[in-house]
Amino acid sequence: MINRPSLPRTGTARLRSASPIAVTGATGQLGGRVARRLEAADRAQRLIVRDASRAPVLRNAEVAVAEYADRAAVTEALRGVDTVLMVSGHEDPGRVAAHTAFVDAAAEAGVAHLVYISFYGASPSATFTLARDHAATEQHIRASGLAYTFLRDNLYADFLPLLAGPDGVIRGPASDGRVAAVTQDDIADAATAVLRNPGPHAGHTYSLTGPQALNLSEIAELITRITGRETRYHHETLDEAKASRAAYDAPDWQQEAWISTYTAIAAGELAQVTTDVATLTGHPPTSLEHLLLTGHDRK
Repeated sequence: MINRPSLPRTGTARLRSASPIAVTGATGQLGGRVARRLEAADRAQRLIVRDASRAPVLRNAEVAVAEYADRAAVTEALRGVDTVLMVSGHEDPGRVAAHTAFVDAAAEAGVAHLVYISFYGASPSATFTLARDHAATEQHIRASGLAYTFLRDNLYADFLPLLAGPDGVIRGPASDGRVAAVTQDDIADAATAVLRNPGPHAGHTYSLTGPQALNLSEIAELITRITGRETRYHHETLDEAKASRAAYDAPDWQQEAWISTYTAIAAGELAQVTTDVATLTGHPPTSLEHLLLTGHDRK
């Protein structure tokens, strides 16, 4: 069911006659950022959420409730939409199946262009196990006949300070590998730019990174210097990594995903810096140092 709030009198006819941009994940960090940017740009949008009570209240926005795996509900939610932002679903063993159902529903609903938030280096043979899910989703989108744009994010720079445990130690088998982490704000800026004018980006894949690649020791040093929180990096062996995560009592696939984040860094698969953020947004990507110095992001 779609909840359509009253539109403001000014520009009502134009907004009603224009196809809204559908935004998934609007209750989360990334989707919410994109939705707020589209609101600021005065674009009509439809927020596809699982729980309507958690949807942000935005001007010129309507809300549709649908789970990715519920093809019928997604098809109904996407009727009348030309462009969709598909934020990847929750990490679980059924994620690819849920993604597949969503893509099929989008095609059935008559969506013209799908913008998918993928992962940097997505490949069936990626070291990071969840990047393989993204590769499978990308392949299904290509086969669907939809016009598409893939935005492959590197690791979130916003998340890096949270890697340290209560003792201030970042533990993992990353060796001295480097990661070109990107801020969520830069990803949201890039996604918004594509959604507002998707045509020129059809068939393109963009790899979104920060301005530099750092190893985890350098990241720990930045966190210590700028925030005052003493942080250091400890390289683990694979056996040590498995043992240190066993206490979380997580399923095997989840522990493997956690550990493979670090082994992907060690393998050099997250190290290449690109200019794609600047290409899409018109501004340079944000450094981890700047993110830590400001103490907050733009959201």
